[in-house]
Amino acid sequence: MELYLVFKLIWWALLGVLLMGLATMVGMDMGVGALLRFVGRTDTERRVALNTIAPHWDGNQVWFVLGGGAVFAAFPLLYATAFSGLYVVMLLLLWTMIVRPLGFEFRSKLPYATWRSVWDWTLVVSGVVPMFVYGAAIGNMLLGVPFHFDWDLTSFYTGSFLSLLNPFAILCGLLALSLSIYMGGVMLIGRSEPGALQQRARRAASIGIVVALLLFAIGGVWVSQLSGYQLSQAPAPGAAQTPLQQTVQLAAGAWLDHYRHAPILWLVPALGFSAMMFGFLMVRANRSTLAWWSGALAWIGVIGSVGASMFPFLMPSSSNPSQSLTIWNAASSRTTLIWMTGWAGVFMPAILAYTSWAFYVMRGKVKAGHVASDPHAY
Repeated sequence: MELYLVFKLIWWALLGVLLMGLATMVGMDMGVGALLRFVGRTDTERRVALNTIAPHWDGNQVWFVLGGGAVFAAFPLLYATAFSGLYVVMLLLLWTMIVRPLGFEFRSKLPYATWRSVWDWTLVVSGVVPMFVYGAAIGNMLLGVPFHFDWDLTSFYTGSFLSLLNPFAILCGLLALSLSIYMGGVMLIGRSEPGALQQRARRAASIGIVVALLLFAIGGVWVSQLSGYQLSQAPAPGAAQTPLQQTVQLAAGAWLDHYRHAPILWLVPALGFSAMMFGFLMVRANRSTLAWWSGALAWIGVIGSVGASMFPFLMPSSSNPSQSLTIWNAASSRTTLIWMTGWAGVFMPAILAYTSWAFYVMRGKVKAGHVASDPHAY
C-alpha cells in the first residue's frame, strides 16, 4: 500500500476521532447550557449547574480548535469549500460561541434577577444552536451540498441558508441536540447533590436518550431510502488528484453499500443503539459514570455509522456529483500529512492526558453552600 494512501486514511480516521471527541466533550457542556433554565428553578440551582462544568468547558473548546485545524491542514479543499459556501452557518456558529463565554463570565457579576436571566437564556441559546447546527451539517453531508468547481478549482455554492434546514437535516440536528441534552443531564446527575436539581436532570437525560434512540432509528431508515453517491471512476486513491478527475453516480440506497459488502460494519450502528439503551438504564439506576461512557459510545456509534456509509466521501456535491470531495482528492500533500501525523502523535496524547487529569482533580459534587459562599464561583 502506498505511503500517501496510508496517511490519507489515517487522517480520515483522526478526523472522525476529533468529531467524536468534539460531540462528546463539547456536547456535554452544551447540554448543561441547554438545560440551564429547565433543571435550575432557582438562582442557586442554576449556579450549581454552571459550576459542574466550570473547570472543563473552556478546555473542552480545544476540540473545536482541533477539528477546524485538522480540516484546514489535512483537507484544505474541504475547508475552503465548506467555509466559503456555508459562510452564514459558520457565522451563526461563531456568534453563538462568542456569546457563550460572556454568559459564563458576566452572569454572576451582578445580583439582579433580570441581568442573570438574560445571560441564562444566552447560555441556553448558545448550548442549543451549536449542537443543532453540528447535527444538521452532518445531515446535509449525507444529502449532498449544492456546490461545484470551475476549471481552476474555484468553488461556487449555489444553495441558500434555508435550503440547509431541510427535514432530514432538522432530524439530524435534533438527534445531536438530544444526545447533548443527555450528556448534560448525566453530568449534572454525577456532579450535583441529591435533590430537586438532580431529579430534574435525571428526567431530562432519560427523555434525551429516548428521543435520540428514536431519531437514530428513523434516520437509519431514511438514509436507506436516500440517493447515495458511488465513485465509479477516479485516479488511484494514493495518487495526487483533484475533484475534476473522477466520475460519481447517484443510486438509491447507495449509502448502505458498504454495509452490504462488509456486514461486520453493522456493529457500528448496533453500538450506537445498544449504548443508548444501556445509557437509559444507567440513568434510571443513578450510575452517572457508566451513563456518561454510554453517551460517549453512543456518539461513536452515530458518527461512526455516518463515516462507514459515506466512505470515501467527505462532502458530496448535489449540483455536480462528479465534483464531490473525497478523502482521495481533498487531502493535503504527502509531506504535510506526514508532518501532521508526527505532531498529532505528540499533542493528541497530551490533550487526552490533561483532560483526564482535570476531570480527576475536579471530581466530586458541587455543593450549593460552597457556590453561594465562593466569590470566584459562577
